[in-house]
Amino acid sequence: MSKLLSTFSARHLVFLAVLLAATVPLLLNIRLTHTASDETKRFYANINSLPSGSVVLISFDFEASAFAEIKPLADAVLRHCFRQNLRIIGLSLFAEGTALGEQTLSRIAIEKGKTYGIDYVYLGFRPQYTSAILAIGESLPKEFPTDYFGAATAAMPVLSGVINYDQIATVISITDGGMPTYWVDYAVTRYHARLQTVLTATMATSLYPYVSSGQIQGLIAGLKGAAEYELLLNEAGGGGRGLLAQSVSQIAILAIIIVGNVVGYLGRRRKWQ
Repeated sequence: MSKLLSTFSARHLVFLAVLLAATVPLLLNIRLTHTASDETKRFYANINSLPSGSVVLISFDFEASAFAEIKPLADAVLRHCFRQNLRIIGLSLFAEGTALGEQTLSRIAIEKGKTYGIDYVYLGFRPQYTSAILAIGESLPKEFPTDYFGAATAAMPVLSGVINYDQIATVISITDGGMPTYWVDYAVTRYHARLQTVLTATMATSLYPYVSSGQIQGLIAGLKGAAEYELLLNEAGGGGRGLLAQSVSQIAILAIIIVGNVVGYLGRRRKWQ
């Protein structure tokens, strides 16, 4: 019985230690000392090079399960775009990303004092993403006569002069999957659109070849990418806090493994004696 209680207590101490390691850093205003990768610097430089008033199309192509990792990345990129006074066209090719995309875009726009219809617009969800990507290449106004809220888009200043990819400075796919490959196949290859992507860390390696070939002009990935982008922006955000929590959690788990092995070894040694 005492052994059972001891095991039960030890297990819950481990759970508590990991919980504290993951949550406490999120409450602290500590910024890790690190440098931005070349990929993050390239993405940042691409946005920085766009003249004020340029049009950026941002597609929220992710599922709700990835939002915790996607959110700091999306926040940092949107803040940068609004800081550069770029016009943002938001949409979603994944049903689950539709509402989350609108909420994220609206929240950052309000934070930066931007006006809907003038500085940004959200066009909502389109099914059959292949058809939607191709349709934008022919006529964005025809594909999206109304926005997410049902308002007519024809008279919106943010869309003034925007017909297709020729008037869009860059497309940014914020994703947790392989959606950038569809943008490459149907927007970059056919219509010569300029594409960048923001994605979860696990998907980055599969898309680096597209970066090397120049089909994807910029890529930032995961909490590390978000923290690096915040560093370049000189703004604190969820990326830095998340990376700190992730790092402390991994150190805590490593320490627990080491302590567990030492305790196990000492217990077996006593039995041998």
